[in-house]
Amino acid sequence: MTDLIHDLIFAAAERSPDAEALSYLDQRMCYATLAGQVKARAGGLRAFGLRRGERLAVYLEKRFETVIALFAATAAGGVFVPINPVLKPEQVAFIMIDCNVRVLVTSLARLKLLQTALLSCRDLHMIVVVDAKDKLPVIAGVVIVSWMEMEGVSEAMPTIDSDMAAIIYTSGSTGKPKGVVLSHRNLVAGAKSVTQYLQNRPEDRILAALPLSFDYGLSQLTTAFYAGATSILMNYLLPRDIIAIVKERQVTGLAAVPPLWIQLAQLNWGKVPSLRYITNSGGTIPRTTLSQLRNALPDSQIFLMYGFTEAFRSTYLAPEEINRRPGSIGKAIPNAEVLVLREDGSHCAPGEPGELVHRGTLVAMGYWNDAEKTVTCFKPMKPLQAGLTLTEIAAWSGDTVQMDEEGFLYFIERRDEMIKTSGYRVSPTEIEEVIYATECVAEAVAFGVPHPILGQAIAVVVTAREGIQPDVDTLLSTCRQQLPAYMLPSHLEVREGSLPRNPNGKIDRKFLSQQLQRLFSGNEP
Repeated sequence: MTDLIHDLIFAAAERSPDAEALSYLDQRMCYATLAGQVKARAGGLRAFGLRRGERLAVYLEKRFETVIALFAATAAGGVFVPINPVLKPEQVAFIMIDCNVRVLVTSLARLKLLQTALLSCRDLHMIVVVDAKDKLPVIAGVVIVSWMEMEGVSEAMPTIDSDMAAIIYTSGSTGKPKGVVLSHRNLVAGAKSVTQYLQNRPEDRILAALPLSFDYGLSQLTTAFYAGATSILMNYLLPRDIIAIVKERQVTGLAAVPPLWIQLAQLNWGKVPSLRYITNSGGTIPRTTLSQLRNALPDSQIFLMYGFTEAFRSTYLAPEEINRRPGSIGKAIPNAEVLVLREDGSHCAPGEPGELVHRGTLVAMGYWNDAEKTVTCFKPMKPLQAGLTLTEIAAWSGDTVQMDEEGFLYFIERRDEMIKTSGYRVSPTEIEEVIYATECVAEAVAFGVPHPILGQAIAVVVTAREGIQPDVDTLLSTCRQQLPAYMLPSHLEVREGSLPRNPNGKIDRKFLSQQLQRLFSGNEP
């Protein structure tokens, strides 16, 4: 049975214990070893006091210990929280405080960077250091152990598939990141659905190049394990490194986001006979890029997909439909229903714009500890069958789409102010808070501007406080110190007077974005 997410590994180990599960650099790990490691570390977590439902965060680059720790957490009855390894200490601490992380798995170098920030993490009980060789640091009230010490005999936990399994943090449009709570059922159903339409099989070799803190990145692991295939872990520096490893490791499946595909499409791929399919999500891929990829990879199937963390994956366009349905995001993935609804919940007519709403087993459990935001995305639906008295919760995406007469969907726009850049979802408020903290600006607004490679470039416009003239270089330097690279502004300018407002009295981000489009369109005078 594979009702629980870690069962995917155990079931694959029973079927084919010697099959390769993971590959990293020059290391290989078979399913039997991976299953044994997950069970041993789960036992260690239980021995050190991890209780059912408690959170374990992993702040590491992709490596064997990262994967083992994630699945050991659920095998121990806990919940894993993958943290993007490019986040700064303050951002890591926010996530850990927000979901009351009990255990942190990290490296010695990362722990040294985090020491001060971790002092505010009151729920933190234990830190596991994966590469400890020398004397471990000391943090008052926290047990710090090496990876080898976290071993034990795992006992069966009373876990069911509707229990929490993971919390994936995604930036909100007006504030700090939100923790999307996923159940075992969500994760297993997602792996099964994607495996079904990609037709993954044991002989596949799937490259995990995206961060595991993305649901799309994590999916490269879960779908590989569901099929009993090999997951190849990669922390790439340059796009050409991906092409090199695809050829070297005979990769059969590759997932990326539009900005990365734009870069990859411009490189010389040569012959890549192993690559059976490629997938895109995290935004619409430009048609010119799509054409370039089809020319570069004539023997590879291309799956264009749409998803949002709150419902994992919603649609896909089958490769054979690409020519017939230019610009389409396809139809619902297996075991999901995607609707286009008006604000009152009624169904839109074909061709009428409305909000994409996802119903089914992939709908997440809500946002962690945030009832207000949860009710704006996760809303009850009227029973579809007469006689049912309990309502069902569906996920409202916030994205405007339209459906044609044959049921194919087309993306129109995102309603909120989220900036989508380089495959990341960036909250403008997080950037604005860093700017405001300098205490030299009166107003600050961050917004996205269409960009031919990034999807959107981040622009910031500020006004000066009375008697102070903000220095652009100083503001950018502050951003570099406190924000990860993907959140850094591509353009920052100081203006006189007040910033433009919309009829509701809010700063008009759309108007500002339109003003600055010339900067990245190649038409700047």
